[in-house]
Amino acid sequence: MKIILGGVAIGAVAVTALLWSQGAGAQATGLIPYQDAAAVTRGAELYQDYCASCHGDKLQGQENWRERDAEGYLPAPPHDVTGHTWHHGDAQLLAITRQGTEALVGSGYRSRMQGYQGVLSERDILAVLAFIKSSWPPEIIERHNDINAQVKG
Repeated sequence: MKIILGGVAIGAVAVTALLWSQGAGAQATGLIPYQDAAAVTRGAELYQDYCASCHGDKLQGQENWRERDAEGYLPAPPHDVTGHTWHHGDAQLLAITRQGTEALVGSGYRSRMQGYQGVLSERDILAVLAFIKSSWPPEIIERHNDINAQVKG
């Protein structure tokens, strides 16, 4: 069953990449349309509606985000350059946002990061990620693009 689901997830990523490459802002490297002004604007709106309450209105994350709280959960990390978001390739960021951290990591890992599949469309998830990536300085974007080139997404 996991093999079939994995194939479906890979297929969904491939279809999403194809859709972006045929229209709304294909990137030189990766899936995230961070150079597409319309996607970034839409992503900023969606980020405020769905993400800012945990990850901060300025992408700053929650205090002490590297330390588990009394219930064993890590606070929401920042999505600015002080966090680790840019250390992950586009496909992994898409999967985390789609499925939620707990479901993706498995093995009893606990996270409050819910999955947004069924809440946001793939295009909207990519727009949120575009907003986040567009906020990074050029050198971090370049490093993230290099990560994408190495992992192919």
